[in-house]
Amino acid sequence: MSGEETTKPIDPYKLLHIVENDDGTLKRLYEFPRTAAAHDDHDGSTPVLTKDVILNPELNTYVRIFLPRQALDNNTSTTKLPLIVYYRGGGFIVLHVDSTPNHDFCYNMAHQLSAVVVSVEYRLAPEHRLPAAYDDSVEALHWIKTTHEKMIRDHVDYSKCYLMGTSAGGNIAYHVGLRVSKAVDDLEPLKIKGLLLHTPFFGATQRSESELRLFHDPVLPISGTDLMWKMSLPIGSDRDHEYCNPTVGDDYDQIKKLGWLVVVKGCDGDPLIDGQKKLVEMFKKKGIKVETRFTEGDYHAVELVNPTKANELFVYLSHFLEK
Repeated sequence: MSGEETTKPIDPYKLLHIVENDDGTLKRLYEFPRTAAAHDDHDGSTPVLTKDVILNPELNTYVRIFLPRQALDNNTSTTKLPLIVYYRGGGFIVLHVDSTPNHDFCYNMAHQLSAVVVSVEYRLAPEHRLPAAYDDSVEALHWIKTTHEKMIRDHVDYSKCYLMGTSAGGNIAYHVGLRVSKAVDDLEPLKIKGLLLHTPFFGATQRSESELRLFHDPVLPISGTDLMWKMSLPIGSDRDHEYCNPTVGDDYDQIKKLGWLVVVKGCDGDPLIDGQKKLVEMFKKKGIKVETRFTEGDYHAVELVNPTKANELFVYLSHFLEK
């Protein structure tokens, strides 16, 4: 018998500390600790400088830039750094760029990979359902290509851009990649080299074996993923919508033609692993370059709270970033 049949479901509202208001908006009862940006470092000891810059004031979106200090010490055209545009997780409905786990992850990634990281604060569902997060995330790329912000302009190698996301952010990186692959000239001089999908969040109406096996997973129970999709997909859609189920679309030709690399990282303690593996199989059949690392044990997005696991991920990703 599956876990779905034998154990009482976990209440996703309690797990996520949310209450749904009568008008369909959310009351978020708990926020992770938040970390402020620290652009001014007078003593010169901070390995990574951080700065928040408004993206769209009307939508209350912004980006947080993570710049390794080494870029300031080696400021020449030959030492500009790769760019990772990062989309955070949270099931599209919770968490922020400045939530401490997300901040620390990006901070350490910029330091370990010697890359400039731009983390995007996109709008949350259900107040702003998909594709709002995709729209904001594409807008961030257009901001990057035109900004006069010195942390970007002076230190980024625009020819080495990677789109990366964790969980729901991995879903965003994938869908942003699909969109912009059809209009790469619009992003010049920004050139995307690949997609780095870290435990990406996908689903389908048909439960996978790993979802049934880990139905009541304490980190990411299926009651939780169901609620996230219910609140983030367009009203009336099910989990076979293209935003959730990548196998229903067929828009990958440009990714193949452009020669982008897709890197997928997951673990078998994650209920989503079977869906991630299915995505990889689909890419391989399409002739898209794919690299994967699926580890044993662990749990969904463990790297956000375990620095040792995060460093292992960064070492793995370092093999694919063009320096």
